[in-house]
Amino acid sequence: MKIRLQTPDDAELVEALLDLTFGRDRQNKAAYALREGIAAIDDLSFVISDGEQIIGTLRFWPINIGETRSLLLGPIAIDPKKQGNGYGLNLMRHGLMTAEEIGYLSVILVGDEAYYQKIGFTRALATGLIMDGQQDQSRLLAHELVPGSLKDIHGKIKKT
Repeated sequence: MKIRLQTPDDAELVEALLDLTFGRDRQNKAAYALREGIAAIDDLSFVISDGEQIIGTLRFWPINIGETRSLLLGPIAIDPKKQGNGYGLNLMRHGLMTAEEIGYLSVILVGDEAYYQKIGFTRALATGLIMDGQQDQSRLLAHELVPGSLKDIHGKIKKT
């Protein structure tokens, strides 16, 4: 298994994996509105490959919270037959480390805190954030790549 940057040749396989994992109606989720019309960050778009097969994908998108630059993590998907083996956590650790190296300060996502707290995401850091269209704001989580980077940051999450 190898984590590598996603290439244009991977696009069709990545979309098929996302459909398999989340269903074809996945674009109806609130986070997709923040991605619409915006390209994922090339340097933060990864796949896990096993030979020619893509078994995992992770992308990050630029967002703003007021005037503060941040990242939106997701979607992350692992082939259902490979889930439960740590691939998702390893992929996210790799992505977060790369985002920090590039100079990003924070990351936001929508998900289950019990799972994502394993890599440092917490609801407590996101309590002052609002994502339009997100039915359950308690699923909005945040992670500081640089400690204190979300201190006193609050408001609506917007696409850049």
